[in-house]
Amino acid sequence: MKTHTLSVLVENQAGVLARVSSLFSRRGYNIEALSVGPTQNSEISRITISVNVEGHALDQVIQQLDKLVNVIDIIELPASTSHQVELILVRVAVANGASDQKKIDAVLEKHGAHVVESTATSLTIQQTAKPAEIEALISELTPFGIMELTQSGVVAMGRTITS
Repeated sequence: MKTHTLSVLVENQAGVLARVSSLFSRRGYNIEALSVGPTQNSEISRITISVNVEGHALDQVIQQLDKLVNVIDIIELPASTSHQVELILVRVAVANGASDQKKIDAVLEKHGAHVVESTATSLTIQQTAKPAEIEALISELTPFGIMELTQSGVVAMGRTITS
């Protein structure tokens, strides 16, 4: 199955997120990532949903979302025609002191990530990047020992079309 990213504009009211997410739950679809935030209009929020469904099922989800009273607009955002990024914070162990520190610094430089907290036994790292780049960074940090990890989920915006 393929992961699809949906951008859903909704009225900024209590309970809207619960109704949207329960739609997926009732149909047995797992939401892989979910991000909600305000837009330039304080009365509207944007819900970005990453879901793993195919063809007809995706069409059904979009149609059902469109029927919800508080939903204003739904757009599928393919990676090829949108900007998609995630934020991670990851705490890794620094078991071998300066030796690990140098190796981790090389990984961070390669990926454009940076340290936001440093202790004698761990580093907390922040990165904002495309989902594939986030996965690559996590993969390279795993051998050091990931102590804690949190990801924001994808946020996305369609690219500007110019003629």
